[in-house]
Amino acid sequence: MTTTDADTSGSAAAAAAPHPQQPGDDPLNTVQTVTDDAANPAAPGPHGYAQQKDAHIKRLRRIEGQIRGLQRMLEEDVYCIDILTQVSASTKGLQSFGLQLLEEHLRHCVADAAVKGPEAIDAKVQEATKAIERMLRT
Repeated sequence: MTTTDADTSGSAAAAAAPHPQQPGDDPLNTVQTVTDDAANPAAPGPHGYAQQKDAHIKRLRRIEGQIRGLQRMLEEDVYCIDILTQVSASTKGLQSFGLQLLEEHLRHCVADAAVKGPEAIDAKVQEATKAIERMLRT
């Protein structure tokens, strides 16, 4: 079983494994959609990124290093154009990561929905379309 959290303000919220509500969580600020993956026991994992998880973590750590580099650049009073170049590289890295996750979502979740029927397909395509819209706004 998987759970997807979506912030009602429209900001991107990553798909998350089922989790207990944490202190401070605002139950009125999230919408949860629950799907049953038990119908597809051959699925590689609960999420499309499951097989690439280690590579994704490595990639995000590299991006995190770029962001920390931006902080150091500011602290060291580096020339603003050099900082902007680093901002561009960091942004490109996040966009590339997001596109990879989207591709994996389409391959895994949308393909899985195709087996379940037209209503499931429509729901996953709509979900992917909204994710693309959010990505294009950045």
